[in-house]
Amino acid sequence: MLPLLAPVTLSALIILGHMSLKVFDLIIAIAGKQLPLDVPAIYMWQTTFDGLFYSRGAAIGILLLLWPTLWALWIAAEGVPDLDLLAIFIAGTFLTRSAGCIINDLADRRVDGAIKRTSGRPLVTGAVSAREAIILFFALMLLAFVLVLSTNTLTIQLSLVAVVLASSYPFMKRYTHLPQLVLGLAFSWGIPMAFAAQRNALPAALWLIFLGNFWWIVAYDTKYALVDRDDDIVAVVKSTAILFGRHDRLMVAILQLLCLLTLYLAGMAFELGVYFMLSLAVSAALFGYQQYLIRSRERDACFRACLLYTSPSPRDRTRSRMPSSA
Repeated sequence: MLPLLAPVTLSALIILGHMSLKVFDLIIAIAGKQLPLDVPAIYMWQTTFDGLFYSRGAAIGILLLLWPTLWALWIAAEGVPDLDLLAIFIAGTFLTRSAGCIINDLADRRVDGAIKRTSGRPLVTGAVSAREAIILFFALMLLAFVLVLSTNTLTIQLSLVAVVLASSYPFMKRYTHLPQLVLGLAFSWGIPMAFAAQRNALPAALWLIFLGNFWWIVAYDTKYALVDRDDDIVAVVKSTAILFGRHDRLMVAILQLLCLLTLYLAGMAFELGVYFMLSLAVSAALFGYQQYLIRSRERDACFRACLLYTSPSPRDRTRSRMPSSA
């Protein structure tokens, strides 16, 4: 029953999440027509839930944060997790993802204008002020923390580490060529938090899931950084794509192999069975296709390799074709 119930339930949750974002976007659009267009709050909320989400392929960003957390919840519960925890972690994912986008744009607002993919972001165009963005960042993080307070002490303690990781990542690209490692930690931290919330314990095997997801995120964001590499060099923004140089595809392939190997070991440790192993085979095929897409390191092809999980919005497609990242 679980192999069927889990994907059906999770798919329904994702569909509902997309619908809720579209409905919110419609409400904001209607409000914008009824109120003066220079009302900062309208721009602030619209650019957060629309500009910061849809214009950046945010459904993918949400899934990158949400799916590993849901893996952990399901595995920790050995079946369907507690529904209250499910609701907390889904809502928390949307809130922290939004806050992460905001702090990233705040950190990059002085260089985004020089980078093709990010030149239309609201903090660059002036649609949102830095002060408004800071207020919204703290508001979203506070809401997320309120959700965590309804769990247990171990989960609350782990959430403090999550805040540090989410807040520090955007600034790492100024000082190190390895910001993707910090992003990998940030996007994987929901895994131990989920185990802590569901079991009030951190079994050693969970770190195999954590590592598998970590390699996946680093590989993914390295491909994403390939899109911006030329612009990033000019803007003095560091990334693994720049660090790896001509060995970029090889390093991405190594990271993908490490991901598959570590998740295989996690599957063995948790006795996840044949369905899990089949899913790893599908993942390996997708990794192979991504390698094919980035074979020439062409900007649009690298961007498509990062959009295999969902379709980009019209503004994504427009921005990726602009003549003359994060």
